[in-house]
Amino acid sequence: MPVTATATVTASIEVSVDPHTAFDVFTSEIDAWWQRGPMNWNDPERAVGVRFEPGVGGCWLEVHDASTGEGFEMGRITAWVPGERLAFTYLDAGHEIDGTEVEVRFEPVTGGTRVTVEHSGWTSVAPGVVDRKMATKRWGWGNILNWYGNHVFTSRILVHQGA
Repeated sequence: MPVTATATVTASIEVSVDPHTAFDVFTSEIDAWWQRGPMNWNDPERAVGVRFEPGVGGCWLEVHDASTGEGFEMGRITAWVPGERLAFTYLDAGHEIDGTEVEVRFEPVTGGTRVTVEHSGWTSVAPGVVDRKMATKRWGWGNILNWYGNHVFTSRILVHQGA
């Protein structure tokens, strides 16, 4: 079945902080919550971290050199609206889904923020690959949001509760 232009992979989590804090933790603290390991890196032999370069035109980078911050560009920022929205192109070495797009929305809800990741642009992926990669990303983005949610809880909620 052909993929339509509206096909997306979506994952969400609710965190107990306001949208601006949720955005800040997602972007500026990504290196603290992103899980290390060969499955989570484009180049596991060289990867030492991950970071966002703030603002439209900045990069989402897998850091290979801690002293210079240089590394593999995993995406280019297309929207940077603190407390509301982050969007970037998606590049992933060997995963055959370059050119797809990711949007992260930060929506206020009672008691905090709903963070939603929407991965789109699947019409650019080869037909024989798209179903498998969409299934992988459904699991992947859910897993990644769990890392993020755990970090928000332990770094913001437990610390402020004096635990």
